[in-house]
Amino acid sequence: MSKLRFAIIGCGRISYKHVEALVKNKEEAVLTAVCDIIEANALAKQKEYIESMAGEVKVGVYTDYKEMLDREDIDVVTIATESGYHPEIAIYCMNKGKHVIVEKPMALSTKDAAEMIECARENKVKLCVSHQNRFNKPIQQLRKAVEAGRFGKLISGTARILWNRNMGYYQQAPWRGTWKLDGGTLMNQCIHDIDLLQWMLGGEVDTVYAQCDTFIRDIEGEDFGAIIIRFKNGAIGIVEGTACVYPKNLKETLDIFGETGTVSIGGLAVNRMEAWRFADDLDSEAEILKAQEGDPDSVYGHGHTPLFKDMIDAVRNNREPLINGEEGSKGMSIILAAYKSRLTGQPVKFPLGDFSTLDMSEALQEK
Repeated sequence: MSKLRFAIIGCGRISYKHVEALVKNKEEAVLTAVCDIIEANALAKQKEYIESMAGEVKVGVYTDYKEMLDREDIDVVTIATESGYHPEIAIYCMNKGKHVIVEKPMALSTKDAAEMIECARENKVKLCVSHQNRFNKPIQQLRKAVEAGRFGKLISGTARILWNRNMGYYQQAPWRGTWKLDGGTLMNQCIHDIDLLQWMLGGEVDTVYAQCDTFIRDIEGEDFGAIIIRFKNGAIGIVEGTACVYPKNLKETLDIFGETGTVSIGGLAVNRMEAWRFADDLDSEAEILKAQEGDPDSVYGHGHTPLFKDMIDAVRNNREPLINGEEGSKGMSIILAAYKSRLTGQPVKFPLGDFSTLDMSEALQEK
């Protein structure tokens, strides 16, 4: 069976994980082309991949993704540009018949996310959103326990993202922290853990209430946000997300509590099991805590490689990827609801309707 041909659009901070994932899936995938408006970035990814593959491949370099799609034979495009450009690029690629993996957040508006989902459906292509932490081994183990009903009645869950992003981080890439291309800490840093929280607690949201502010970072979006989520099954989710922890990242944790179960996952990228307690005693907590995966090299974790593997399998077998457009939009929608709650000072009832980070920009300017 021939390998799927991949292209990367956007060769910045996260793109090395896309290269790594393709190298580790080299039996089934090959990188055909890279694209970045800064040619030096694209050339660096080309070199990185060729060296990892011992020089056995050729990789085209482009600064215009439309030209790349016209000239190269590509099956799957991965998009790792500034967040605000994700919908435009993804829709163009899908209209060209390409399958798409898009980095989080998939979009900055509910309208754009819905259009991306519909575009994938109309063109009969696969759309995958890169919430790679769903593939962490402890997260997969937790999900199985949820699906097996081991928690009994789900009560609550907490997602805490206690990180530091100093002004050098924002100045390095001025699009970060802007309403047009990014949003604040909740949308950029916290969305992975928010996605995991909603995935475990039931997915369907009833109400979102939030308090957010910009305390010390000179950005448009928030550098701290707190959210309370009431799910339709009655469970309550609590989110604490900050970029202001002094002087460096402290921790990222996901805790799930039920009538007959407690699980806590921490580590650098929610990759380490810290508590595993169930009334059914089906497995020893000590044994579970021993079965750990090592800390990754960054907060991006180990998940891109299995996420790409899942997408390859989805394309080959004509099934939906684990994190398709509908799944990928859920955490984003919670954050947009939190932004709307910030503006109104009131809980926001679901369904959310049309809302975007640009709505935040306009409303805050009016104030």
